[in-house]
Amino acid sequence: MSLICFSCSSKAQKQTADINAQSDKRILVAYFSCTGTTEKTADAIGKAVGGKLYRITPAEAYTSADLDWNNKASRSSVEMTTENSRPELGGEQIDIEDYDVVFLGYPIWWDLCPRPVNTFLEKYDFSGKTVILFATSGGSSITNSVKQLKKLYPKIVWGESRLLNGGVKQAGEWAKQVIE
Repeated sequence: MSLICFSCSSKAQKQTADINAQSDKRILVAYFSCTGTTEKTADAIGKAVGGKLYRITPAEAYTSADLDWNNKASRSSVEMTTENSRPELGGEQIDIEDYDVVFLGYPIWWDLCPRPVNTFLEKYDFSGKTVILFATSGGSSITNSVKQLKKLYPKIVWGESRLLNGGVKQAGEWAKQVIE
């Protein structure tokens, strides 16, 4: 009987230690969202892992006309066809040194991450951080955007990435698993 109690007690201590180890990670959930879809996913991840939310905000907000991917002259179309486009960011500054893990979310645009995400990655020093990518999309996979980001920023330590179109519950469950 005492062996069973010891075993249960030991298991409970291990579970407590696992929870404490997870909560020791300082987590930032940075995201870019124009329509709110990626924002909802980021919010679910933040709640699931106890992370601080940070919205990547362009200095000039995108209008619906800017987001018209059928118009080759729209702002987003021009930015995405110009590889070195780096739209200026607005919003609050973040002290990236305060975090160990950064979940970075974005919608898929033209099979890539939107250019404001590149501006964000180039604005801060991610040394010693793990960056975990997540994306939302109406029809594209995350594969090409991840491939491009790894090529552009080889010094960043990249964690697991995931396309999260399955709703907020899926996003939260995945986030908890990926930081274990």
